[in-house]
Amino acid sequence: MVRFARNAVSAVVAIGLVPLLVAPVRASEAHGIDGAGLSGWWAIPFAGILMSIAILPLAAPHFWHHHFGKVAAAWGLAFAAPFAIGHGAAVTGGEVLHVALTEYLPFVILLWSLFAISGGILVTGNLHGSPRLNTSILAGGTLLASVIGTTGASMVLIRPLLRANDERRHNVHVVIFFIFLVSNIGGSLTPLGDPPLFLGYLKGVSFFWTTMHMLEETLFCAAILLTIFFFLDRRLYHADEAFKARFDPTPETARIGLVGLPNLALLAVVIGGVLLSGSWKPGIVFHVGGVEVELQNLARDLILIAAGLVSLAITPKAVRAANEFSWGPILEVAKLFAGIFVTIIPVIAMLKAAEKGAFAPLVAMVAHPDGTPNNAMYFWLTGILSSFLDNAPTYLVFFNLAGGDPQHLMNDIPWTLLAISCGAVFMGANSYIGNAPNFMVKAIAEESRVKMPSFFGYLLWSGGILVPLFGLVTLVFFPWWK
Repeated sequence: MVRFARNAVSAVVAIGLVPLLVAPVRASEAHGIDGAGLSGWWAIPFAGILMSIAILPLAAPHFWHHHFGKVAAAWGLAFAAPFAIGHGAAVTGGEVLHVALTEYLPFVILLWSLFAISGGILVTGNLHGSPRLNTSILAGGTLLASVIGTTGASMVLIRPLLRANDERRHNVHVVIFFIFLVSNIGGSLTPLGDPPLFLGYLKGVSFFWTTMHMLEETLFCAAILLTIFFFLDRRLYHADEAFKARFDPTPETARIGLVGLPNLALLAVVIGGVLLSGSWKPGIVFHVGGVEVELQNLARDLILIAAGLVSLAITPKAVRAANEFSWGPILEVAKLFAGIFVTIIPVIAMLKAAEKGAFAPLVAMVAHPDGTPNNAMYFWLTGILSSFLDNAPTYLVFFNLAGGDPQHLMNDIPWTLLAISCGAVFMGANSYIGNAPNFMVKAIAEESRVKMPSFFGYLLWSGGILVPLFGLVTLVFFPWWK
């Protein structure tokens, strides 16, 4: 337990040192690049790091496993070094510091806290993988994902689900639908659910905006997917006479239970901390190198870190061992997203320039001839990029493409913000690389001897099930003529 806490503190401290490496700058220099004066070539480092994430784990897995942090750092330097030469070290340092303090650190701290706490919750006992039980777990996980995040819900439930189906002849579909629902679509209802929505919350989108506006779309997708899964699972289950006859296929005999209940209270603390930062506005601001850090946001981050550390201190070591808990996944996220948040700086600046910037053709694609937003295109373009890159930075790109003003998006063009949010969260399920939990779930399933499909094999599943579903979503909620 002490070792877990020491490793966690080291990770958080290492993340916290990032902005301290940037030279202090004056407030006037700290934020605000004129995107209209930037060439589209400045987007190459951003595209490079995202393509590295998409391709290298498949093309060079050994190299990627040992050097992904260096790859992220190299792409970050590919932007920062020439930009500092051309625009000045003060301006570049100010931009990096602003992103680190206002977006990157809060983003990583939330994920770290949810990851640490969920790792202390263990579902024990013996489960029989019947269609009714499997559908119930998927439905419950879909709801849970908006409370403890898609990463947290995936890590809590994937192993019990695998144990329940460990001797079925056909169990690949169970994991695939788990990725569809628990690792992606289920995280649609709060900023805690999925990283894109938390980034929107950091930008000023109200905490319960997604709950009120995305509920109908989420229930629509979840109901259809759960129905398809139930009938598919029932057909495969009844065809497996050997498994069906064994009510207790695993060697364990313990009753079903939940270990680590204090961690549920800590999850409530995390939710309270996030709500606090959105509702409490004391008007107290700290200036760090010219960047404004509001008291409520600092308080939120400290609460989240404290909740994670308390979980590490009170959870028995055996519980985390049973969950096969390790810091590898969250450290990978922290390193990769450090590079992403740095390289996205010029991209966001150019998008904010709209028709005056290098991405004017992209702006034209998401607008009708009269200049109004084309919500269907926002949904599909956000979704397609989220499928093969990463849904969190993709959300930021289109959020800024739509204007980047949360009040305008929420009040004047809410369907556009809804289309961006649905595209980023829903279509992260289209591939293994669309959302962080997808690959984690695949790896755990393969460790449990489930023969998961290849990258392109998974695309056949998502193409046959999700793409038609998202076509229905477009017709029902984002019709082309609106």
